Amino acid sequence: MLHASGIQKSYGQLKVLKNVDIQVQKGEIVAIVGASGAGKSTLLHILGTLDSPDQGKVVMNGQDVFSQSPASLASFRNRSIGFVFQFHNLLPEFSALENVMIPGLIARHDEKMVRKRGVELLEMLGLNERLDHKPSEMSGGEQQRAAVARALINSPDLILADEPSGNLDSSNALELHTLFFKLRQELNQTFIIVTHNIELSTMADRRLEIKDGLLSF
Repeated sequence: MLHASGIQKSYGQLKVLKNVDIQVQKGEIVAIVGASGAGKSTLLHILGTLDSPDQGKVVMNGQDVFSQSPASLASFRNRSIGFVFQFHNLLPEFSALENVMIPGLIARHDEKMVRKRGVELLEMLGLNERLDHKPSEMSGGEQQRAAVARALINSPDLILADEPSGNLDSSNALELHTLFFKLRQELNQTFIIVTHNIELSTMADRRLEIKDGLLSF
């Protein structure tokens, strides 16, 4: 489903990624580990089209993603990729449901259908009693589950998670990790997860390590 080849990225004189190749199959959960500053998040941002490589290609479902115009690339990103970050990035003035609906509304889907899908996802993730709660009225684990629902709202091909449990205690972290595998089982969802969490990385189908700008298998 995803094939990135020859990915190189530098910031000034610092070469962060040196000819990285990665392939991911539909329904696979891949963990990427490595020391701080090794380039994990840089690679994830390139795979998610939030940043572009200096050299190399990212092909998703047969499409060279960076060959598109900026407007087409933004639309592709909204439609095909969901993001979950360490800090949930929920907008504080909106309810859980409203936050979840935002990517669907940006994609100009029918508002009633987006709302219905948002409710379904929040219920699936155990947040049926938090639909109208703002982030400040929710626990950290609940906020992160709402962020996962938001990532799923457009039924993306791929979810990219950058240290998704890094801001959670061990109990909530385990709950979130278990949730990813539930979503893979029920929705055949594909995940690439950057993590320092050893438990999560060993649960994944594959564990890849970035070291010295290269990806080892």
